[in-house]
Amino acid sequence: MNKIIITGGLGFIGSNLTKKLLENNKVLVIDKMTYAANNSNLSKFNNNPNFFFEKKDVSNFKKINNIIKDFKPDKIFHLAAESHVDRSIDNADEFIKTNILGTYSLLEAVLEYRKSFEKKELIFHHVSTDEVFGDVKDRGKINDLSESDSFTENSKYFPSSPYSASKASSDHLVSAWGRTYDLPYVISNCSNNYGPFQAKEKFIPYVISSAVEGKKISIYGDGNQIRDWIYVTDHIDAIIKLSESGAKGFFNIGGDCQIRNIDLAKKILKKLDIIFPQKKKNSSYLDLISYVDDRPGHDVKYAIDNTKIINSTNWRPSISLDEGLELTIDWYLKKN
Repeated sequence: MNKIIITGGLGFIGSNLTKKLLENNKVLVIDKMTYAANNSNLSKFNNNPNFFFEKKDVSNFKKINNIIKDFKPDKIFHLAAESHVDRSIDNADEFIKTNILGTYSLLEAVLEYRKSFEKKELIFHHVSTDEVFGDVKDRGKINDLSESDSFTENSKYFPSSPYSASKASSDHLVSAWGRTYDLPYVISNCSNNYGPFQAKEKFIPYVISSAVEGKKISIYGDGNQIRDWIYVTDHIDAIIKLSESGAKGFFNIGGDCQIRNIDLAKKILKKLDIIFPQKKKNSSYLDLISYVDDRPGHDVKYAIDNTKIINSTNWRPSISLDEGLELTIDWYLKKN
């Protein structure tokens, strides 16, 4: 039974990873419990002898260093991050502190741990985002003539927002610590996740909750921005397969599901019209759509090339967008 630390384990992706890994491992979650955390995500494990929790900020080196040395992990999955783009545009301070300085603090604590306990093969898995690559349609701006229409592990970083810049910085820190200090690492850059338990400010739960509450659904610009979507358990399966395979280095994870924001919103609202029709006769949730000014630096398209992880682990996404949306809608309707 491995001993595993998961930072940001009360968040959306982190809690799903924790649930899965607790089946066969001892898991310590570190989370400072900001707006993105939800204690109820893992409350059923409070009496599980293999589940441990520390309410700590990853940027606090002294406390994180002590936790790691006491727990003596075999693997660390680093998911603690400020992740909402709009929040980063309004105020980037916490994004710099958590995403950059927090990652630095954690890496330094890992180096101390490896020196003290000769844990040379401890795996450090840093969970990142496809947003570090910027806009597929802007690739020519950085003279990358070999770039395809999808991000590969060789794509150059070209972040557009304070959030994506902070994640790009943390990626560079991890890879640099790997090269300089011989730290075994994995950096996985994933496309947009969705599913039950996600924070309401994220796009899919925002559309669902706004519709159910009868509120206007704001769509940035013309809504033609394209994103690749992956159901959260498919992402978790990819992370675990990478971990079990012993793979190291960079891996892109995507759902093979590209769709325009406006088309995704309409797909959700049409499903709601059938599953949870409004009381007013002949009304549609589609009438709630409202177009607003686009946000600054808004990337037009993200797309992931999954070839490397498929060849390395034989992983593939298994849940279609329609299936995933129905599962997600059902959960939010029951929650409300």
